[in-house]
Amino acid sequence: MSAIDTRSPATAAARTTPDQPRRRRLGRVDVPLTIVLAIASLTVLVPLYVTVAMAFKTSAQAVDGNALSLPFPFNPASFAEAWTLTRFPVSFSVSLGVAALTVVATLLLSSLASYAIVRNWHRRFFRWSFVYLLAAMFLPFPVVALPQIKFTAMISLDSPVGVAILHAMFQLSFSVLLYSAFLRSIPVELEESARIDGASTWQIFWRVILPLLGPMNATVGIFAFLASWNDFMMPSLITADPGLQTLPVVQNIFQSQFGTNYNVAFASYLMAMAPTIVVYLFAQRWVISGVTQGAVKS
Repeated sequence: MSAIDTRSPATAAARTTPDQPRRRRLGRVDVPLTIVLAIASLTVLVPLYVTVAMAFKTSAQAVDGNALSLPFPFNPASFAEAWTLTRFPVSFSVSLGVAALTVVATLLLSSLASYAIVRNWHRRFFRWSFVYLLAAMFLPFPVVALPQIKFTAMISLDSPVGVAILHAMFQLSFSVLLYSAFLRSIPVELEESARIDGASTWQIFWRVILPLLGPMNATVGIFAFLASWNDFMMPSLITADPGLQTLPVVQNIFQSQFGTNYNVAFASYLMAMAPTIVVYLFAQRWVISGVTQGAVKS
């Protein structure tokens, strides 16, 4: 008799009742959260719209005081003028070379240092090395700017190569922090199996560990690329040759000389923004996956 009662329609309805409000909650729109997300999106989309609109305006339209107005008539000549005034091919190539060298150096140095620290955490030297690297995150560049300017000039590294080396050094602390969190989630048994087969430490790193670091390599690479590409202070202070300056520095020189030519200035800004936007759009899923995999312990 009790078995019959537990299978009755009333009992079945009572059991499914708690799930029904949950389904309704999942399908309901969270209005406060939607408003917050919409406002946050506007803080990004409105400046982007102003940049695009100003870049296609004429000089008279750019100074009329209405930045939100549509460009009419359409004026793409601002991009050609910005291309010439900023020597865009040269400055773009210098920025791209500095960013590429920064990414490669950051990936190699950070992954090697993190692997050594995580696998030798029981030794005091490696623990203190990790603390030392983390402490360097709180050291801003202006504090050490003057010694680095003099030192790079003494050893003839006052060039884009020196800028890339310094970029990689300043990215080392944050990158080691990300790599270390990710490496702790990789089982040590994989390395022990390779060591039993006769693999050395270098072979284990290059053939076993490095392929597993794919998501974190993408994350660290994107952060290093964006930091190097957008940096203004370090290239302007380190690079001695004005003809080898990066794009942000060239744009500052251009802006100071032609301060009222806003449409040409915004056109140059838009051309400089394009590579970072494209890179992030294609790599954002790796950035998110790398951060989350490093934050969650398996």
